[in-house]
Amino acid sequence: MALLEVRDVHVAMGAQEILRGISLEVPERAIVAVLGGNGVGKTTLMRAISGIYGIKSGEIRFDGREIGNAKSHEIVRLGLAQAPEGRQIFGTMTVRENLQLGGIAIPPGETAALLDKSLELFPVLKARLTQKAGSLSGGEQQMLCIARALMAKPKLLLLDEPSLGLAPKVVKLIFDLVKRIRDEGATILIVEQNAKAALKVADTAYVVEGGKIAVSGPAADLARDQRVIDAYLGGHAKGH
Repeated sequence: MALLEVRDVHVAMGAQEILRGISLEVPERAIVAVLGGNGVGKTTLMRAISGIYGIKSGEIRFDGREIGNAKSHEIVRLGLAQAPEGRQIFGTMTVRENLQLGGIAIPPGETAALLDKSLELFPVLKARLTQKAGSLSGGEQQMLCIARALMAKPKLLLLDEPSLGLAPKVVKLIFDLVKRIRDEGATILIVEQNAKAALKVADTAYVVEGGKIAVSGPAADLARDQRVIDAYLGGHAKGH
């Protein structure tokens, strides 16, 4: 059984329908990528899954439970955490305080071990625990955003545009860490404009166009699919 199942989901903002019947699934211990350009509905999908946006119709099941239109705090308690687009860290708070906020719903006895685990994954943050989060570089802020989400001990981690605004070298580092998080037992749904980077780490990928799934399949196959290459990989791929 998939950990997350999205079935024929429609989301509207006023009269405008943003998602028009999206279906996908995320198996346990997999990385699933949702790809597409600006304004196609990727972030709307993430916000519908995490309860920020209500759904007009369809079904979202997480760990066997229907969560479509559930409250965000209820969904978090079920084991879903999101590292949002734009990071949305608390710049005037320290790195440690940001991480502690991520674990606010976790029993106090578990937070120290979770903090140690997060800092093991992101050692650069260990040296900056007392720094204001707003003083970190863009890449460090993205690491903090992901580490904060991991502090919630999620069964499913949602990553919304983790490469946005980062240098290629930092993007590679972030995606290497994403793969390591999965290898250590996490399940990850990642929304990303950088199709090339996402397809390298994902197991399965879905391409969204106009609020619908245009193409889907194993990530390695999509990386060789001429339609995906032309639309999202600059028209060229290695070996073509």
